[in-house]
Amino acid sequence: MKMNIIDHDLLSIQEARILVENAAEAQKQLAAFPQEKLDEIVERMAEEISKHTKELAVMSSEETDYGKWQDKYIKNRFVCEYLPARLRGMRCVGIIDTDQEKQMMDVGVPMGVIAALCPATSPVSTAIYTALVAVKAGNAVIFSPHPRAKNTISKALDIMIQAAEGYGLPEGALAYLHTVSGSGTEELMCHRDTALIMNTGVPGMLEAAYRSGKPVIYGGTGNGPAFIERTADIHQAVTDIISSKTFDNGVVSAAEQSIVVDSCIAGETKQELEAAGAWFMSQEEADRLGKMFYYPDGSANSELVGRTAEELAKMAGFAVPKGTRVLISMQKYVSEKNPYSREKLCPVLAYYIEDDWMHACEKCIELLLSERHGHTLVIHSKDQEVIRQFALKKPVGRMLVNTPAVFGSMGATTNLFPAMTLGSGSAGKGITSDNVSPMNLIYVRKVGYGVRQIKDIGMGILGGDQPAQAEKTKDSDSDSLYMLQQILEQALKSMK
Repeated sequence: MKMNIIDHDLLSIQEARILVENAAEAQKQLAAFPQEKLDEIVERMAEEISKHTKELAVMSSEETDYGKWQDKYIKNRFVCEYLPARLRGMRCVGIIDTDQEKQMMDVGVPMGVIAALCPATSPVSTAIYTALVAVKAGNAVIFSPHPRAKNTISKALDIMIQAAEGYGLPEGALAYLHTVSGSGTEELMCHRDTALIMNTGVPGMLEAAYRSGKPVIYGGTGNGPAFIERTADIHQAVTDIISSKTFDNGVVSAAEQSIVVDSCIAGETKQELEAAGAWFMSQEEADRLGKMFYYPDGSANSELVGRTAEELAKMAGFAVPKGTRVLISMQKYVSEKNPYSREKLCPVLAYYIEDDWMHACEKCIELLLSERHGHTLVIHSKDQEVIRQFALKKPVGRMLVNTPAVFGSMGATTNLFPAMTLGSGSAGKGITSDNVSPMNLIYVRKVGYGVRQIKDIGMGILGGDQPAQAEKTKDSDSDSLYMLQQILEQALKSMK
């Protein structure tokens, strides 16, 4: 009997090629749109998808089995309501800045076709955010949905595509892979017409992204410590950390992974944590749970992602009081082999006690470098000099002060740009460590008007007062080089 064998990799590769080619053609039209037209499309996309935020939150939680739908609903509303409000009035394409005094002008130009990868942990909010900022900046964008959240991401994108094309977005400018495979995603990233890769929390495709030779924006692995310094409001610091680490059951990479405490307030801090629902594990309990985080090959155990503290304890075979919100392991050292030194996408924290802020500073650096991505750091302190020293020394993309890591990093409780892709290029890989905004998705064409004549800065070199040796070979390369050297020397002097 003859069998029909379907090669999903080949289908995915072929689909990726077609999508990029169509997107490249669509983007040529999109690039001619004025900012006002792009803004109208973005507003209509946000307005339409906002009607489905709760439905999509429930759907994503059920499909991925990660986190809490109620918190995903909050993230979805954040990118549908708060993000568009911040985008209004922002100029990304055309003339975006002028300086009459210096006679200069900046022109924003779209990057082109963006290949976007979304995580299963925040699939809907990341897809909405990426689509809005990409179109705002005049780019076409093609998504490779995470296999674990494929149906949810596809539904969210279908809603936005219909709304956007109804208001004039060229067909193909916003699209996604229907047949998802690693080979298809790699083809999407490597295609000659792809201009930029946005990888938000998909580390498994990172090496392939770098092999493409394209610029990569990576919102990567987080291992952010939170330092509670002796001058901090301890109760508020603990409240911030617990609310942040339990949000969506800890699936957000920016969430705190460790607490570093000044020794003189360690006792009070522990009491506050226990009062807030934290359970300090015994060494045996911590060992049991720790063995479950990573497989022998170093890959993370996805079954622990987004579980509650009580579920994690039960899986590890020990009991905790009802209502326990966070599990904490007392630690002394940072090590690649120590699971508590690494990212944990669930409500589990490491706990370090240091003698003073200088030792705490070194501990935070160790923790940040252990994952090599320099994502986010939080400090709780009222001492401005300590805060300043932390800001100067930490290998990190963003440092937050007296705020929950999750909400501060995404721009909810700070004035950072509201983003779901948080660049982590400070100590890792990627072209930016910004909260990625439309301004990271354009390049700026600089326009400079002539404000000085060559004779004004060349001391008469081209005005008839050339040195004798230059007169000998007026048309020679050496003469031109000599004159250029003199002009540059005079220009440098005038700038001092």
